[in-house]
Amino acid sequence: MKCEGTRINGMKIIQPRVFEDARGFFLETFEKKRYQDILGIDIEFVQDNYSRSSYGVLRGLHFQKINPQGKLVRVVRGEVFDVAVDIRPGSSTYGQWEGVVLSEMNKTQLWLPPGLAHGFVVLSDIADFEYKCTDYYNPMAEECLIWNDPTVDIQWPIKKPQLSDKDKLGKLLKNLL
Repeated sequence: MKCEGTRINGMKIIQPRVFEDARGFFLETFEKKRYQDILGIDIEFVQDNYSRSSYGVLRGLHFQKINPQGKLVRVVRGEVFDVAVDIRPGSSTYGQWEGVVLSEMNKTQLWLPPGLAHGFVVLSDIADFEYKCTDYYNPMAEECLIWNDPTVDIQWPIKKPQLSDKDKLGKLLKNLL
């Protein structure tokens, strides 16, 4: 398994070891001790989530001010452009974003430490997205950073994404505190 850092403090790109042959493939999507060792943190996941979205759907950029969630994310089917923005006050990478293509073909995973806003846009006809969370979903604490905040200036590969009504009401970075 390979693990590399990103420009956002604590965020990691993980390439699991894949065993492939003519029959198909096998990989471990999570093994507690190994992931603790490569990430250098004690991980305790409490919730797994699964979503399906169609081409052009943009979900996010979501976060929880109370009960911030660390997330281990991956795509099971299709392809997405996955994005995290550091919204942790005092962080040396505050306001910076990182984007990575996750797909069923590359099997790449991302570790997103608590305190990041997270979202993705679907690049394939459909995408099945799975993620493990370190804290429980708290609908009363959920907030959204607007996907097209000019200060953050995320370079999305789709110009007119499909958004939920809730995500259309996301806040600008300067208004999050």
